[in-house]
Amino acid sequence: MVRKKENTATEVLVEEQRVFRPLPETVVEANITPSEYRKAIKEGERNFVEFWEKAAEELEWFEKWDKVLDDSNPPFYRWFVGAKCNIVYNALDRHIKTFRKNKIAIIWRGEPVGEYRKLTYYELYRQVNKFSNALKSLEIKKGDRIAIYMPNLLQTAIAMLACAKIGAVHMIVHSGFSAHALRERVNDAKARVIITADGVYRNGKIINLKEVVDEAMIECPTVEHVIVVKRSGQPIDMSDGRYLWWDDLMEGASDECETEILDAEHPLYILYTSGTTGKPKGVLHVHGGYMVGIFRTLKWVFDIKETDIYWCTADVGWVTGHSYTIYAPLICGGTTVMYEGHPLWPKPDRMWQIVDEFGVNILYTSPTTIRMLRRFGSELPRRHSLKTLRLLGTVGEPINSEVWIWYYENIGKERCPIMDTWWQTETGMLMITPVPVSLLKPGSTSRPFPGIHVDVVDRNGNPVPVGKSGFLVIKKPWPAMFRTLWGNPKRYKEEYFEVIPGGVYTTGDLARRDEDGYFWIQGRADDVLNIAGYRVGTVEVENVVLSHPAIAEAACIGVPDPIKGETAKIFVVLKNGYLPSDELDRELRQLIMKRLGPVVIIKAVEFVENLPKTKSGKIMKRVLKASELGIDPGDLTTLAD
Repeated sequence: MVRKKENTATEVLVEEQRVFRPLPETVVEANITPSEYRKAIKEGERNFVEFWEKAAEELEWFEKWDKVLDDSNPPFYRWFVGAKCNIVYNALDRHIKTFRKNKIAIIWRGEPVGEYRKLTYYELYRQVNKFSNALKSLEIKKGDRIAIYMPNLLQTAIAMLACAKIGAVHMIVHSGFSAHALRERVNDAKARVIITADGVYRNGKIINLKEVVDEAMIECPTVEHVIVVKRSGQPIDMSDGRYLWWDDLMEGASDECETEILDAEHPLYILYTSGTTGKPKGVLHVHGGYMVGIFRTLKWVFDIKETDIYWCTADVGWVTGHSYTIYAPLICGGTTVMYEGHPLWPKPDRMWQIVDEFGVNILYTSPTTIRMLRRFGSELPRRHSLKTLRLLGTVGEPINSEVWIWYYENIGKERCPIMDTWWQTETGMLMITPVPVSLLKPGSTSRPFPGIHVDVVDRNGNPVPVGKSGFLVIKKPWPAMFRTLWGNPKRYKEEYFEVIPGGVYTTGDLARRDEDGYFWIQGRADDVLNIAGYRVGTVEVENVVLSHPAIAEAACIGVPDPIKGETAKIFVVLKNGYLPSDELDRELRQLIMKRLGPVVIIKAVEFVENLPKTKSGKIMKRVLKASELGIDPGDLTTLAD
């Protein structure tokens, strides 16, 4: 059955599943045509190494590679072996020699209404050069780690690019994390510098980041300097000799700085992500392969054009903010939007107001954000034109079909394809995703990007039948893949490449594949919460709870949430002499807030007499989750009681 609408996509009903065809004008104007896309898929299947080599040839290198892929020591793969490059040269330097010199590179929007700045490529280039020289004045060298504890400020982007330009390694810590979390990451990376702000705006309030850094600095022995951006102007104590104002450093710095020539495998950044143990994992990405992967995927998936205004709403504390707010749009020569504040401030239509204000053409956001805005109904987006939008995207977690349809109808006005993308901090780039000329199934991430080899398997590595759930794995290396876990190559190998036989990369996600080869992501298979796109290890939460003197045992599970995707529920067993109380509940919530920050949203704390365990004493959290969700708990033969 086919139903056509004037000026809208054709919808096909297939077994009650709506399938959306791209509009003819989308197909005509796309950076990749349907025939080119089909050809790319075949090329990627036949020879993925050659496919990525062709992508690399579209960028500029100081020296070309001797070998595209060195797979002699799996899983420690190396791409573009022997090549010399720098991601900043491709993001800035090469554009200065072209017509893009005076093109807007970044549009920055502050949370206070009416506050914004625009930087051209040349202005951004000069600012990056100045801060590169400022870092050099502090004797920062190639390979040194620099922690950045700020949200979406212009200075955040400048600091990232400046670090990369001189070969330093940036390590961004999301500004919602606590002093404890910041300290843990700074010490693991052995950062020499922290870059922060006096205060930033969030949801109508000023968040004092400097105070958090002060608390963290009590136990950060490797930090020699703290550079402070004057954002809010509130009074702060700068008496510590290690604290320096950003503006003072920039004032006398030269705006000329040579871009460091680096090996393609030189570290670019460390980004910490939670795992199934209490210790966060420092995911390491490098210059060469990373820039190739994010460049090709943004160009094809988001179809970015010279005249486009592109807005990825992600915070730079996410990998999405690294790859698709800063680096990839600049490599492509695009204009990227950065927004400092909360999407509901001062009103729930703030995002739609910004889209119209700057004429945004491409909007890439999270299902959490869409669900949150959907609560306010369709009236708010109808107050805004949104006529400049031509492409939409989602990232961070699965999106259900109802929310997909709402996004398509109310924001895209039934004319904008939705690129529902799957990828991870570890992958660095989009992995399973449609392109604008794809047929779209609401709720499905479509097929793997050309050159990416993905499968759904059982625990023994055997492919599962079509329609059945299994473990999502990646069978072959890809250029933007992380190279190791910082300081822990053993954990890198064991947690990602030895979980399932065959040397495949285990994503930790469950998925199924339908008869058309479309993938449907079904959530995490491990003990990691996905709260509004933030990955938080359940063990991290449990460790915090267990630090309270009243708690004997604790188990944390994720439960579905209509807005955040998932929230945490904690089951606790009290020590003798303690009784359940509202006061104790509040203490535990406050402790989690202090130690892990506001990103960890607690749905409930439940006091129980005991926890389900195996005969060896391991807590069976899947039994708790099954009971909470009212589903089959599965095999209980190992349950002690």
